[in-house]
Amino acid sequence: MHYRHFGEKSVKVSKKLEEVTQTVQDATSDTVDNNKEDAQASKSERASKRRPSDRKKSSQHERWTPSEFVVAKVEGKKRFHDFSLPDPLMRAVHDLGFEYCTPIQAETIKPALEGKDIIGKAQTGTGKTAAFLVGIITDLLDFQLEDKQRKGEPRALIIAPTRELALQIAADAELLCKYTDLRVISMVGGMDYEKQRKQLKAGPVDILVATPGRLIDFVRSKEVDLYNVEVLVLDEADRMLSMGFIPDVRTIIRNTPRKGDERQTLLYSATFTDDIMNLARQWTKDPVQIEIEAEKRSTDNISQKVFLVSSHEKYKLLRNYIRVNNIERVIVFGNRRHETRDLAEKLRKDGVKAALMSGEIPQHKRVKTLEDFRNGKIEVLVATDVAGRGIHIDGVTHVVNYQLPEDADDYVHRIGRTGRAGASGTSICFACENDSFMIPDIEAETGVKLECIHPDEELLADLYPVGQKPVAPVVSDVEVQDDVTVSSENTPNEEEKNQTHV
Repeated sequence: MHYRHFGEKSVKVSKKLEEVTQTVQDATSDTVDNNKEDAQASKSERASKRRPSDRKKSSQHERWTPSEFVVAKVEGKKRFHDFSLPDPLMRAVHDLGFEYCTPIQAETIKPALEGKDIIGKAQTGTGKTAAFLVGIITDLLDFQLEDKQRKGEPRALIIAPTRELALQIAADAELLCKYTDLRVISMVGGMDYEKQRKQLKAGPVDILVATPGRLIDFVRSKEVDLYNVEVLVLDEADRMLSMGFIPDVRTIIRNTPRKGDERQTLLYSATFTDDIMNLARQWTKDPVQIEIEAEKRSTDNISQKVFLVSSHEKYKLLRNYIRVNNIERVIVFGNRRHETRDLAEKLRKDGVKAALMSGEIPQHKRVKTLEDFRNGKIEVLVATDVAGRGIHIDGVTHVVNYQLPEDADDYVHRIGRTGRAGASGTSICFACENDSFMIPDIEAETGVKLECIHPDEELLADLYPVGQKPVAPVVSDVEVQDDVTVSSENTPNEEEKNQTHV
């Protein structure tokens, strides 16, 4: 039995609970919609009538008040203060340095808090992840379960098309839940199934972030029950459509409560095609439609060049380019998680102070890696697109596209890691027979004609004389993913989906 509140709508799952709810609503009906203080009091009154969680409560937020987080009002900008968010969430927002909402956050948070279904047009990098997480966390904190929560029954479910995106969302959720007792776990393909199973069995799950195939494995084994999902988020629905995940998503949704009063649904897509809108109509009820166009970013201060090479020449070119130009702070982007991992390891073996940045690395290790990169202890950061979008460090002189991205918009995000704060930057692309076809799309996206040249012989020379091996530097263990195990076998229905698009 559980109680779910969507704005002014309530799901009453027992006659007794209905009577209690009606009593509270009657007592506060004159003021709850017009006065924020009275509305907050009514929430507290309702919460006091519900059974408290038997998980250990965190009292850290009691030593902090919103008065410590001052953000001036600015005309035309929305602050997180303007939404009457719970103090533990506001403290996490303060820690992350969020002050003013991005356009998608300003448009999304209010209807999300009101319990309305949403279909949003927004690309990665617009702040949409924080937008839906703020709504979910607020709702879960304000309206707790009446009965004891059982293991394997998440209250909020977020579905993403790729491992790295799912892991990044889960990491963001953990940061925002830092001062709450809400529990976040992820279930993704290509990683240790048994480890994820143990995490699931360790305790009740409030927010579950998953890729479709792996989630279906757990649902079919009856280790995950989606019957009590209160909020469903479908992120990057257009990618799920193009990657063939829609049949799996349909199966998942059939295992959740009905749309509308019993389940709030938020669907996000970079495009609103006819197919996407048809899916939105099937999975949402009277949704609020929000469209945020991506801002065109200037690249005037970034020098862009393409080296035309064969695939087997790329590593020599990268190593020599870094050495010849004495580059001390460069981000190298790849398209696949395993390729970036192999590249980082190869650079370290060749004496380069390199580290890996991908969505699967635990948050505390990512923070340490970025700090070492900022302080010059790491010279080369090898990153995937999803993880790379969270890198905001001044002084990055070069960005290398070791593989051209599969989406031209990702290219703009990549090169935006250099040339920050008015400084100049350099973007280098290695284009081979496998990815050079993306050049016209990139030129169309940026409005810049890329200079395509063949590298000098010096840049393709042997890295070091035969028999002379470099001594790898001692690097911190932040790159060592000792707590991330990659499964050597995937379950049958994950096999075809184990591509790791980023």
